[in-house]
Amino acid sequence: MSTYRWRKSSYSGDASNCVNVAADGNGIALRESDDPHVILTTTPAALRAFIRDAKAGAFDRIQQGGA
Repeated sequence: MSTYRWRKSSYSGDASNCVNVAADGNGIALRESDDPHVILTTTPAALRAFIRDAKAGAFDRIQQGGA
């Protein structure tokens, strides 16, 4: 596992419960500052698509429960 240089958004201010992001040679790593041992990895393209869809409201009404 790489040693990540984590960055916190300037919008987070002094908050301790925020998402940190780091880049490595293969992709993007994400973690929540409250649980820093859990690290998610993704590609830059997948993260861009997720952010674009979140801004567009694609996840505003995620269905609860079954199909």
